Amino acid sequence: MKEFSAFVRKEFLHIFRDTRTLLVLIGLPTALIVLFGFAISTEIRNVNVGLFSKSPDVFLSRLMEKIDQSAYFTYVADFPSETAVDEAMRRGEVDAVLMFDDDFSSKMFSEDGAEVSVVVDATNPNNASMEVMYLSGIVSEYFKDDIMKAVSLRMPGGMASMQAGGGLEPNVRMLYNPQLKSSYNFVPGIMGLILMLICSLMTSVSIVREKETGSMEVLLVSPVRPINIVLAKMIPYFVIACVVLLNILFLTIFVLKVPVAGSFFWMILVSVIYIILSLGIGMLVSSLVKTQIIATLICGMIFLVPVMMFSGMLYPLESMPAPLQWLAQIIPAKWFIEAMRKIMIEGVPVRYVTTEILIMTGMAVVIFAAAVAKFRDKLD
Repeated sequence: MKEFSAFVRKEFLHIFRDTRTLLVLIGLPTALIVLFGFAISTEIRNVNVGLFSKSPDVFLSRLMEKIDQSAYFTYVADFPSETAVDEAMRRGEVDAVLMFDDDFSSKMFSEDGAEVSVVVDATNPNNASMEVMYLSGIVSEYFKDDIMKAVSLRMPGGMASMQAGGGLEPNVRMLYNPQLKSSYNFVPGIMGLILMLICSLMTSVSIVREKETGSMEVLLVSPVRPINIVLAKMIPYFVIACVVLLNILFLTIFVLKVPVAGSFFWMILVSVIYIILSLGIGMLVSSLVKTQIIATLICGMIFLVPVMMFSGMLYPLESMPAPLQWLAQIIPAKWFIEAMRKIMIEGVPVRYVTTEILIMTGMAVVIFAAAVAKFRDKLD
């Protein structure tokens, strides 16, 4: 036991003396979580919005003032005709235009109700869909709150007329992330990426470096069992990964302002299972290769790229072809990210993530068993 503790202490000292390793382990996760949380954003900002209405209307003027006060939109101009709207779109002066019926206020009291059209520049389809959704929400809120209150104060009978008539219908409801903040989506994904990077890459490189320099043979003649030597090299990275996990959660909650809706205990437990799984992957890689460069390439290309592409971190799996969806089922990060989104963002009880927990636990057992068996074969 004393020899094992000495090996663990040696690995900690080795990591702390290597400033480049510390920079990767501590600085890179902080930079990535801030980058994905702030710089890389799918939220729409500063969208230029115009208005087209054939007749002046005080309700529409107030609506555009409300839109202009939003952090997402800038009210630029009224357009006298549909031709002017088309020309402004072509010149890039406006990104979206609200087009209202003639005599809009009067039609809201009619049986058929009023109609509003949202015209957007769809050269970027993702932005266009979000612009429509945001604008529909603002129009719906304005109709239900501001106009209804004004009518009830000025014309007591008008409220019944509007409720009996068609009114306006954009009805949008967003669950779990009503502001559509991209950080809600990126944080669980970047956690999976960072933990995989630290655990698999650094562990495999550390063990292979001992082989490359010839010091592994020296360690193997010590009284400590060979498998304990490898475990001793993994423990420091497990501790550092847990510290990085806490750092990520701190940045997530207090810097990115992402609320943790579910159980903090289960979130930590799921993360610890994923860390152990990632350490097993690093150990397996180290038993298969002989140089640090190959270990880096394997962890970087074979593990990290699939984490980004096939885990649901950046792209929805449902939109992928069936073969790629099947491939995603063997990506550990896919199950980790799903579990973290359910616990952190949706706040569901643990019974809704038992599938993800069991799959990650099974993967960890299989990978560790394979890594230990392969490592022993190499020693023999």
